[in-house]
Amino acid sequence: MREQYPLIWHEGMQSYIVSRYQDVERAFKDPVFTSDNYDWQIEPVHGRTILQMGGREHSVRRALVAPAFRGKELQEKFLPVIERNAAELIERFRGDGRADLVGQFATWFPINVIVDMLGLPREDHARFHAWYTSVIGFLGNLTQDPEVTASGLRTREELAAYMIPVIRERRANPGDDLLSTLCTAEIDGTAMSDEDIKAFVSLLLAAGGETTDKAIAGVFRNLLAHPEQLAAVRADRDLVPAAFAETLRFTPPVHMIMRQPSEDVRLSGGTVPAGATVTCLIAAANRDAERYAEPDTFDIFRTDLTTANAFSAAADHLAFALGRHFCVGALLAKSEIEVGVNQLLDALPDIAPEDSVIPDEQGLFTRGPGSLRVRFTPAA
Repeated sequence: MREQYPLIWHEGMQSYIVSRYQDVERAFKDPVFTSDNYDWQIEPVHGRTILQMGGREHSVRRALVAPAFRGKELQEKFLPVIERNAAELIERFRGDGRADLVGQFATWFPINVIVDMLGLPREDHARFHAWYTSVIGFLGNLTQDPEVTASGLRTREELAAYMIPVIRERRANPGDDLLSTLCTAEIDGTAMSDEDIKAFVSLLLAAGGETTDKAIAGVFRNLLAHPEQLAAVRADRDLVPAAFAETLRFTPPVHMIMRQPSEDVRLSGGTVPAGATVTCLIAAANRDAERYAEPDTFDIFRTDLTTANAFSAAADHLAFALGRHFCVGALLAKSEIEVGVNQLLDALPDIAPEDSVIPDEQGLFTRGPGSLRVRFTPAA
């Protein structure tokens, strides 16, 4: 497709599909491509979120939420939360000699972190994990299974019923948590409404949970499949960000992001009419031989991927999107991956795939190993 049919109309999805790096990059950066598609794609389950906004509305909302996900706020307030949650999950299986890194760690880790960052009860971890699973099912429901749709819509109502009273209480009695920060933040007289905050929490569960879940599983899957690179990372932990960056290129957690041009636009292979949906195939673009040498090879030492820029809007991979809608939580994800990978390597120094099996990835809209069974010497 990428080499011979770079622009395809897909009848089932009612969407144009692009797969070349230059086309996906343009769809993310060029202002002619809007995020109006999110009105029907994600608003039914999240409510109206920052992803749908443009202009000053978007810039102000982004400025309200962004400080909590970078710099001093992230390092001083939330890094201890990340470290504690990783350690607690690992402690449950480090003495067993075997574990499923997906089912016992990756799928829980980012959700537990988000719940704790928001200052919500830790006993609600499982409830939020169930909501997260339902929302992700809704967003990836390309076949429009009615039961999956109904579950996602039910989750929207349940999450709103849970969050709105908490949001109102935090406005009256703010604390030192992310939810209180969102409730009290104000720029030029603009603050977030209760619905804004609830929608952002819902979005955070999906975007912050699914990506980190799939990413940390992907990092270990790729390293276990390349033992010499695993040994290099184990010996030099400064390589962890490079392993994460290359995983984002090689096996990105999110495979599809949609855009909608506001006017007719020419791409490789033809013209997309104004108002049409464009589905950007991130993983295909990240494997474009016109952009990367040996693109189907996992190589944390490659010279055509800049680790220093990999978690910023100047990234030269496409896994976090680019431009004004570049992932606001990229540095949070980086911190979670670095903490998770380092703690797992410390606790499981001789980690290896159980029965020498490297699992296949699963999924279409988002993608990663469904399980990752490993063995190791049990902790004393």
